[in-house]
Amino acid sequence: MNIDLYFTPLQIQDELSLQNKTVIVVDVLRASTTIATALKNGARVIIPTASVENAVKYASTLEPDSFLLCGERGGKIIDGFHLGNSPLEYTEEKVKGKTLIYASTNGSVAITKTKYAKHSIIAGFVNISEVVNFVKGNSDDVLILCSGKLNRFCIEDAVCGGMIAFLLTKGKSRKRFNLSDSVNAGIKLYKSYGKNLLKMLRESEHGKFLIELGFEDDLKIASEVDSIPILPVYSDGVIKALR
Repeated sequence: MNIDLYFTPLQIQDELSLQNKTVIVVDVLRASTTIATALKNGARVIIPTASVENAVKYASTLEPDSFLLCGERGGKIIDGFHLGNSPLEYTEEKVKGKTLIYASTNGSVAITKTKYAKHSIIAGFVNISEVVNFVKGNSDDVLILCSGKLNRFCIEDAVCGGMIAFLLTKGKSRKRFNLSDSVNAGIKLYKSYGKNLLKMLRESEHGKFLIELGFEDDLKIASEVDSIPILPVYSDGVIKALR
């Protein structure tokens, strides 16, 4: 099994190259965490879009009471949208049974780039074991795709990606796996920062940005390993919980 790690979506030069791969999309702050929360609380499906315009256009095809427009730009809720990107907003009362049309700055863009993947799953610290267990049940080559921030490296996504790779290969002969240099770097980052994920998030560039906006509680939620045992799978343009 080949395992690779991309630190930003810009590294995907040909989306068709993902056809035979399992792609794990990571956006710790906050898309992965928010998507898992929404599905846990009963959202029917989540439709990620690469732009605000696409989200609004898609919403125009649906019954008014059936959907919620969700997402952010600059960390804040988009004007005219129902929900922003804080997992705390995605309560059962608000999202149960709804179609969520989701446009975030980084995560939804990365997810839509994986539309040709054999499997595309969304991972954060909150559901990491569900993701690892799913991947262990397959023999496909794996690409861990970090969403980053505006196509720049994010420490939190790299650490999560490294943790995924570490758990996939833990206790097994490394000879079974062909690990890229970026995967080995991610594993080293995880070993350096993994003992205190909340501290890492608070000290990260994106974490500091969210704290300034008043979203410090989101960091705590995002740091809680295996708190949301949900496996979000992106297929045919929608995200559903496989289990």
